Amino acid sequence: MEERESETSNKKKNKPWAFWSWAFASVIFRLILAYFPRNLNFSARPEVSTPLTSFRRLAEGYWLKQSSMSPYAGSMYHGSPLLLSILGPLTVRRDGNEGLPNQLICSLVFVIADFVTAMLIRSTGLNLQMAYNQSLKSLGLVRLLENSELILSGDIAALVYLWNPFTIISCVGLSTSPIENLVIMLSLYGACTRRVPLAAFGWVLATHLSLYPAILIVPVILLLGYGPDAPPRKLLLQKFRESCSCDCSSQDKEQTSLHKELANQSVQPMLFSWKPVVFFTLWACMWAFYVLVLCAISVKQYGGLREMFKRTYGFILTVEDLAPNIGVLWYFFAEVFDFFRNFFLIVFHVNILFMLLPLAIRLNHRPCFLAFVYIAIASMLKSYPSVGDLALYMGLLGLFINELAGKISIQLYADMQLSFFLFCGYVGVSLLSPVMHNLWIWRGTGNANFYFATAMAYACLQVCIIFSFISFMKTLTIILVVESVGAMLNHDRKLRKLSATAA
Repeated sequence: MEERESETSNKKKNKPWAFWSWAFASVIFRLILAYFPRNLNFSARPEVSTPLTSFRRLAEGYWLKQSSMSPYAGSMYHGSPLLLSILGPLTVRRDGNEGLPNQLICSLVFVIADFVTAMLIRSTGLNLQMAYNQSLKSLGLVRLLENSELILSGDIAALVYLWNPFTIISCVGLSTSPIENLVIMLSLYGACTRRVPLAAFGWVLATHLSLYPAILIVPVILLLGYGPDAPPRKLLLQKFRESCSCDCSSQDKEQTSLHKELANQSVQPMLFSWKPVVFFTLWACMWAFYVLVLCAISVKQYGGLREMFKRTYGFILTVEDLAPNIGVLWYFFAEVFDFFRNFFLIVFHVNILFMLLPLAIRLNHRPCFLAFVYIAIASMLKSYPSVGDLALYMGLLGLFINELAGKISIQLYADMQLSFFLFCGYVGVSLLSPVMHNLWIWRGTGNANFYFATAMAYACLQVCIIFSFISFMKTLTIILVVESVGAMLNHDRKLRKLSATAA
């Protein structure tokens, strides 16, 4: 027994060193790749750079601004004027270096953004794991914690984000996706730790940069009101009723007092706290006012805020640029008749909003997991997606590795049954997408359908087609988002059965 305890203590001591060594190794790996921007040429890939995240377009917008012209002149830059003011000076070309921009400094900014994002994911994972342990204790499943070896989900999620090939490609390809991922995680971390000003600041900036993170206000409010993820409140009510029945049947006063304490502890997570939500609203309004004032100052000479909204949010909602990307909207709107264009624009954008309420009702007890689902849906249905969006929610998926993989001593079997299929699918899309793009654009031996096929496969891997035994869709089953949602709900059902048997 003593030898086992010493072995476990040594493992716990070595885990932090292992995490930091892998984390710093990922930073060094990024810096090494940053020395070869021309050879890799990731910034020219449509899977990495979009009209909203392209660093080349940002450099063009900054050049126009330096030439006393509107940065939104033409159709090059469609990003935030604040991002242009911060990152624009880094795009100034060196004299005597063949006109190349300072690639190393630019890459260093994105490397730091990736590292900070990973640390925020790690801290969020630690808070989630603490909340998960407390919820199991409130359900009377203490033995479950003692006999099980829970994986440090925060460390796993941070390393998945840092070593994800899509994250590395986005960083080395000088895409602004790492900045967007950073402010999104800033909002989720602030909400998880109930740092209201930080959560409001991250949410306002994320919405300002890419619009779609506005839907994250639902999980942020649930995090501030209910706290981190916990078992369903029905399960807590069931535990409370069982404790009350024990109070009536027990004769010992000490036992009744203990049951009342357990009942009070189980009821506490059910209460929704409106105070942090009100503070979040006030802070969000204040940060939004500051952002709008700064934007108005930046674009005062170039049409004001109206021109900025038209060139940024209007560009996102109207899908003006039909250049090929990893999404599916470019092909659809290139083929659709102009008469029906506005109708389908409304359909595609409202489709995201239709999913918000049902998912919020079903997963309101797991707001962090709800945020993961929202980010995955937005990354698939947004106008100009990139692999940097996938990198974020794949990292967030690692936060729920204990629930999804069933790593608990009472044999909660693995619910993610198609992991190998998903892995092979993403590898296949990653390899075939550049090949199909090359055959279509450069060699001329293919057509748009070649590249669109990989985009459809990419979308199918994210979205899901549930159990279909209908016609040719027989072989497709639950894919990433729906599969993970089902796994989380199955985990909650198993906890409900365990609490019933433990009682």
